[in-house]
Amino acid sequence: MTSTSAFPDDGRPELPGEGDATDPASPTGAAGASWHPVGDPAVSRPGQGAAAGADGGDAGPGGGADDGSGGADAVRSTSLGRGSVVMTLGTVASRASGLIRAMLLVACVGTAGTVADAFDIANKLPNMLFALISAGVLQAVLIPQILRAMNAHNARERLDKLLSLSGLGLLLLTAVLVVAAPLIVWLSTISVPLDPDARHLAIVFAYWCIPQVFFYGLYMLLGQVLNAQGKFGAYGVAPVANNVVSLLGFGAFLLVWGAAPDQGISDLSQWSTAQTSVLAGTATLGIAAQALVLVGALRRSGFRWRFRFGLRGIGLRAAGAVVGWTIGAVALEQLGVLFLTNVLWAAGRSTTDPDIVIAGNAAYTNAMTIYLLPHSLVVVSIVTVLFPRMTAAVQAGDIPGVRRDMSLGMRSAGVFSVFSTAALVVLAVPLTGALLPSLGRDSIAAVAPIIQAMAVGIVALGATVLVRRMYFAFEDGRSIFGIQVIATVSMVVVLWVATRLLPPEWWAVAAGGAYALSTWISLLLRVRGMRRKLHGMDGRRVLQLYVRALVGALIAALLGWLTVRLLDGYDVTSWGHSLLVTAVAGIVMVVGYVLALKVLHVRELDDALAPILRRIKR
Repeated sequence: MTSTSAFPDDGRPELPGEGDATDPASPTGAAGASWHPVGDPAVSRPGQGAAAGADGGDAGPGGGADDGSGGADAVRSTSLGRGSVVMTLGTVASRASGLIRAMLLVACVGTAGTVADAFDIANKLPNMLFALISAGVLQAVLIPQILRAMNAHNARERLDKLLSLSGLGLLLLTAVLVVAAPLIVWLSTISVPLDPDARHLAIVFAYWCIPQVFFYGLYMLLGQVLNAQGKFGAYGVAPVANNVVSLLGFGAFLLVWGAAPDQGISDLSQWSTAQTSVLAGTATLGIAAQALVLVGALRRSGFRWRFRFGLRGIGLRAAGAVVGWTIGAVALEQLGVLFLTNVLWAAGRSTTDPDIVIAGNAAYTNAMTIYLLPHSLVVVSIVTVLFPRMTAAVQAGDIPGVRRDMSLGMRSAGVFSVFSTAALVVLAVPLTGALLPSLGRDSIAAVAPIIQAMAVGIVALGATVLVRRMYFAFEDGRSIFGIQVIATVSMVVVLWVATRLLPPEWWAVAAGGAYALSTWISLLLRVRGMRRKLHGMDGRRVLQLYVRALVGALIAALLGWLTVRLLDGYDVTSWGHSLLVTAVAGIVMVVGYVLALKVLHVRELDDALAPILRRIKR
């Protein structure tokens, strides 16, 4: 169940994905040699002179001659250090502005009530639909086909056709989905029938929000072309445009209509058409803005797209099998998400007492936003930089190189994800209060336990995203489908049992735990299969890293828990109190963790921090 996580609140559709830093997996540092992005006119490579790279008018996506020579080699020489720093810096900017966006959205509609849950369902539909119809196909075939195109004799023609075909497909599918909005809303709320007014509101929200599918697709298409060129910054920064639009729109909403009460808005007589238009229109306009930012970034990179339609010569026939299995896997995944959405909808509708806050769809989404922070800030950046490099290695038949990069990615991600688990469990209450300042005690008490339940799976989330991408690189969709069957069934069964044994106020927490469990099942099954493909995965070294990181995280968790208790941080009294507790306890945990890893001689920490420290010193 990783797709839900692939859509963080800053608008980047992927729940995922550059220097002189040496690759920690290579004692000689050869794999981490300095590199230049594809298309850098200052660099000459065999078969690609500087003049060719500087020719912005006719250069192909690689910035070189039409034969695209050198593209895969440059991608394979990409250094994780500089690439992940560029992605992380861009992601920090987008997530920081995204947090402010989330704060304003919660202030507009709250985390409970009919309006909050109806908008949450409608605004998540584009994510689910995009994942179901397009994201699996694009992830499965786009990067491999782009890399092949960049090394083909007709590189520009192939890429033009790929983008033209994908763009038209997205446009047509989006139009069909808008027409089907009433049916889709009904499927998302079938567990508890909506009253006519609430159903009408959810459908109108959906009409406004579903067009985001097209812009999500455009953003991913253009972003993958940039990533294949070794240019990661724009893809990470573009969501800031979405957040700026959202800040203006949601800010205007608050100025005109004020903030929602802590219990949310369930009396729809207090809600107007103008409020619906401003809220949902802002959400869709923001996604459009972030996609259009990449159009300018591609032009600056020297890429000039021309509409060309045709299926011949673009390599889709070879990808047909993996596409079918991938669509099936994503469909299964989204059926699980649909079941989860219905359970949360039923939980939110389980009481009519306006003074009781029970976590439903909106509360779960806000918990997911906080849960994804460490993953999207660091792990997604690592995966985004490594995946094109690993895909190129697969295509070159360099299995040792793939194995080395897989080990590097899992260990680099593990340094951050293990600590993130401890931090989210210990700091869930004050962190929720600090990041969502408009929430009262009851709403914080509803959201924080969901974060803690999800946190159990954050280590598996980071690793499984990387391993899953490698199945795409090997074009093995059948294995992805088989693993997804087990993961989705396990999540649905656990959550169904929870609804039979637990009261509704615990269903959202159970959903978070079921999500974490399915993530671990996915990881274990995928690692088993990938070990066979790679003839091993440097398992002993990876396991040693995770054991040492776990010891450090437990020490940090104990120090953090004592600090929170000392500051009475589990009884939130104000936003300032939450912020103070989060900051002080967070610093204590970071210092304790870093010192513990130093004592345990965890070299990966030094390798991960080296590029950042060099930039700070500059």
